[in-house]
This record gives sequence, structure tokens and C-alpha cells, in this order.
Amino acid sequence: MTPTNDIYLETLKKYWGYDSFRSIQRDIITSVCQGKDTLGLMPTGGGKSITFQVPTMILKGLCIVVTPLIALMKDQVSQLRHKGIKASAVYSGMMSDDIIRTLDNCILGNYKFLYISPERISSPIFTEKIKRVKHVCLICVDEAHCISQWGYDFRPSYLNIKELRNMVGSNVPVLALTATATPKVIEDIQNKLEFKKHNVFSMSFERKNLAYVVRNTENKNQETLHILKSVTEGSAIVYTRNRKATREIANFLNDNGISADNYHAGMNDAEKDLKQINWTKNRVRVMVATNAFGMGIDKADVRIVIHYNVPDSIESYFQEAGRAGRDGKKSYAILLYNPHDSDILMKRIDDVFPTPEFIRQTYENLCYFLQIGEGEAEGKTYDFSLESFCRTFKQFSLNTSYALNILTNAGYIDYEEQQEFKSRVRFTVDKEKLYLLNSGDSKTDAIIQAILRNYTGVFADYIYIDESLLSKATGTKISDIEETLKNLSKLKIISYIPHRETPTITFTLPRVDTDKIALSPQVYSDRKKEYTKRIKEIIYYITNENVCRSRILLNYFGESSSQNCGQCDVCISKKKKGQTQDEIDVASSMIIDILKDGEWHLATEMLGINMNSRLVRDTLRFMINEEKVIISGSKIKLAVSK
Repeated sequence: MTPTNDIYLETLKKYWGYDSFRSIQRDIITSVCQGKDTLGLMPTGGGKSITFQVPTMILKGLCIVVTPLIALMKDQVSQLRHKGIKASAVYSGMMSDDIIRTLDNCILGNYKFLYISPERISSPIFTEKIKRVKHVCLICVDEAHCISQWGYDFRPSYLNIKELRNMVGSNVPVLALTATATPKVIEDIQNKLEFKKHNVFSMSFERKNLAYVVRNTENKNQETLHILKSVTEGSAIVYTRNRKATREIANFLNDNGISADNYHAGMNDAEKDLKQINWTKNRVRVMVATNAFGMGIDKADVRIVIHYNVPDSIESYFQEAGRAGRDGKKSYAILLYNPHDSDILMKRIDDVFPTPEFIRQTYENLCYFLQIGEGEAEGKTYDFSLESFCRTFKQFSLNTSYALNILTNAGYIDYEEQQEFKSRVRFTVDKEKLYLLNSGDSKTDAIIQAILRNYTGVFADYIYIDESLLSKATGTKISDIEETLKNLSKLKIISYIPHRETPTITFTLPRVDTDKIALSPQVYSDRKKEYTKRIKEIIYYITNENVCRSRILLNYFGESSSQNCGQCDVCISKKKKGQTQDEIDVASSMIIDILKDGEWHLATEMLGINMNSRLVRDTLRFMINEEKVIISGSKIKLAVSK
């Protein structure tokens, strides 16, 4: 029986405190509660979590949420528990005991939400346990574009999700959610997830309060400083490509009177949490970060998002820029650009897709590096130092990393760039001797007692511990906990293996002869073409001077708009020039009228239209994107109406 709308609103109010739904939230919830496979296309800040959390609280059973973002898992589990809702997560880096305990609680019906990384779906423990869960009411696939080979962030592990449907029963509906997807990707998501019937709900990608600006500048530091001093309200994010730059730019801003901090994936969890809290609570105005920052963050007063470097796709740019202005107030998404950036972007194509010969050589070197014989190593996981590997074989780390990713997509290995391993402790003295020891330090004694109270089996074998839990139990800083445990380890009282994050390589197939490494079009050539197309689209976006920025973005995601935004740098420039008409629309109409009589050679001037003018070139590009015209070879003609 389908729940009534009153139950929807009552549930929303009871747990989340809202009086009404936003945009398409209700439509998606209704569809899910009717048992329909559903795809929700909701731009950043659209309130995706409500669309699976509300129906789960109404329906009987467990909701399995598949997401690659461990930080987002932890954050949402924490928020749900704070509301009195039982939720947990299973992700890379957890140990078998923790995973089994979590899954057993799901079998007993103790949880409403189980967050899981896609890599865990195919693990034997998960496969065995999940089949015993009596009631699964929903499978939610977050970041659903990752399942499509045509998406900008394809992850082979997402292909395991269709197996999850088989494990829990084909009658369990799937809700796929994504913030960025082209029409081609939308189609592919539904096919890959084996939707019984295509069913899409989409919000408009238009952000009327967000002004898109591209600044051509040779001095990006000074331009960043100028922007932040010009717009003084609210907080800001500055996105840059590498970790070193986050520190350098943050230092530059601080030296010039702008409070800033930096953030990247290489920091430990405690450091990340502190930086995020300081920024969220406005103790720091600007966060300079790699794209590791922002997922799951819902800060309403971000007035500016600056891209110091040009992203390699419209999708990633749109998602990151969309973190500005979530409160609906006027905000700015500013992309800094200089002519060298186009060359850098085009060079990335060969970096991301090194030659097949280089990929095969990397595989051979990898097997030699790990001392793996032909036919060996299937299912085995190895710690892997990219730096040491590249130094040994004199390979560039960037190309090598991408070669390993392609080998992962091809199914030969599974390369995890940052596998998380929890801290481990084992007492090396027996209970009697431990009780006779008197450290004379109350803090040390308190930490030992906290371990004994919270964990079992510590004298028999290594057990996994959480320093943050010990910190709360003893009122001691995490850094002091770690230092104390290291000292106890030196005294041979315990053996302590601290938390670490390290790359790993898992051989998903036995080692094969290098000549037999097959790179299918879906893995290599087709994806390279798609990547090249995305690079050219972002280059067009940053070099365009005539088409409204918002219209370019909307058109890219399959949403046409007949109105200019009036607030991007292109629209403002036109206003300053005193242009009262939309030149691009006039030029488009003229070209359509001319082409009604047949196709034309691009080299010719069509009845007085200067084919070499920037306006006409931009107009033609815009018309191609909107599928109004087709260019074939050196000829242009009207597209056939669909």
C-alpha cells in the first residue's frame, strides 16, 4: 500500500524539522514508495539525501546506500544517529570483525540504513551476510554517474550494483541519484542498473542566483586576492589541482589579510575534521582545497567559489561551482584562466590515456616489482608504493597512475590509491604482569583502562582501535593518545600499529602474459574520445566570449534555455557594449534561414555572413550543441528534427 502524502510530510517534520518538500523531492519519494526504479537528477545542494531517507523511515526494512565517499558515509551515519535513527557503514579499511558485527545487526533488523562502498559488494563476507537480511526496502545509488563508462568519473566497482539487486531480490526498487549527467549518461545509468522501466525526475540545472564568470589573467594569485577583497560577505572556496598549491595559496592569502586554511586528501581525519569545523563555523573565511573538499558539505553562505585551475570537465566544474549560494542569495562561480591553460588541458589527454604499449609495460613492470609469476596472485592484495615503483622503472608517476587505473577498468587489477587501515593494538605482557605495572602516570593508566573496557581479546591477538573513541573516553587529545601508545610500544607493554593510508594493488585475475593484455574500446579508445570531447567542451566554455555562460552549461546537460542569465561576464560585457539584442540568436536565425536551401561549405561566406568572425564561430558551436546543425567534413547542414 502506497503511503499517503500526509505520512510523507509527517515523517519529514518529525525527523528533519521541515514543513515542506523542495522541488522534485516529493515526486521522487512517491515514485520510490510505489516500488518504482527511479533516477533523480538533482544538482549540488538540491537535497538528495531526503529522497531516500524519508521513504526508508516510512517503509519496512533496510535501505542500502551505495556511495564511494567514505567521509560522506561517516557524516550521514553520524547525522542519522543524532536523530535517533539506527545507521551504520561498511567501507574499505574496516576489519572483518567490525564488518561482521555491522552486517549481523542488519540481519537482526537493528538498522534502517547501511552505507556501503561499491568495492565491498563483491566481498565474500558481504555476499554471504546480505542474503540473510529479511527486509530490504530500497537500494540507493549515490553518485550514480560513476556506473556509466560515458560519465566523467567511471568506476568499474559500480558495475557490482546489479549483482546487489540479485542478492536482495529484484522486487526491491533502486533509487539512483546524481548531480551531473548528460542525456547519454542518464540513459546509460538506467540500463546499467537494469531499471524495469525508465523513470527520471530532473531538477533544472539553472542557478538564477549564481553568476558564472571567467577571468583571463596572467597573475592568478593577485586576481584571487582582488576577488576576495571585492566580495567581502560570506565564506569562500578556492579549488586548485594539487596539494602543494593549497598550502601556498592559503599562505599567500593569510599574508595579505584574508583568513584562509588548506585541505586535501593527504591529511589525516582529525586534521580534516578540525579544518572543516573552523571553516563551517566561520573561524576561517576561505578554504583552499583540492576536489577532495566539498562532498556532503552543505554550508549555505558560500558567496564565492574560485577555480584557480581549469577542471577537465564541465561536470566537475558545475558540481564544484554549485557549492556557492545554496541559501539562494547572489553568489559567484569564478574560473581563472590564461591562454596556457588550453595547452595544459589538451596535454592531459595523453597523460590520462598513455599509449597501450606504456600500459602493457607498466603491467609487466608491476608483476616484476611484486615478484609475481605467470598464472599467480589472483585475489591477492599488495601494499604498493607508487614512488618506489616509478623510481625503480624510471616511469613518470602521473602517467603510471593513470595506466594503473586503465588496467583496473580492464579488469586485470584493482588499484586503490588510498586504502585506509585502522590502528591495531596487542598487549605483549599478560594480565598479571600488566596489573603489577605502575606507570605513575594517570593519563597512561586511564588510556590502558579505556582499551581494556572497550575492547576484548587484546591479549590474544591484534585488535582494531579508534583513537577518537579513546580520546572521548579519557578526555585526552588524540595526539596525546597516539604518543602514549607509541611510548607503551617502546616499553614492550603493547605492540601498536598506527592508522595508515597506503595504496594497494589487488590482482583480480591471475597474472597473464603481457602480450595478452586486451584494452577494449570501452576501456580505452571510446573513453579517450569521450574524455577528449569533455576537454574541448571546457576549453570552449573558458574561451567563449559571445554565448551566455549559463546557457552553455544548461545546454551541455540537455536543458535548452531561450534566455540569457544577464549576470555572467559575457552578458555583462554585452550590456557594457550597449547591445540591446541577443547577437547569438540573431546569427543563429540567419544561419538557419540560409541552410533551409541545402548544405554549405564552411569555407564560403554565406550571403554576407563572415564565417571567420568569432560571433559566427561561437554561434555554430552553440547550434551544434543544441543539435540544430551538423558539420560533416567541410560542410554544414541543418539537423533532422527529432
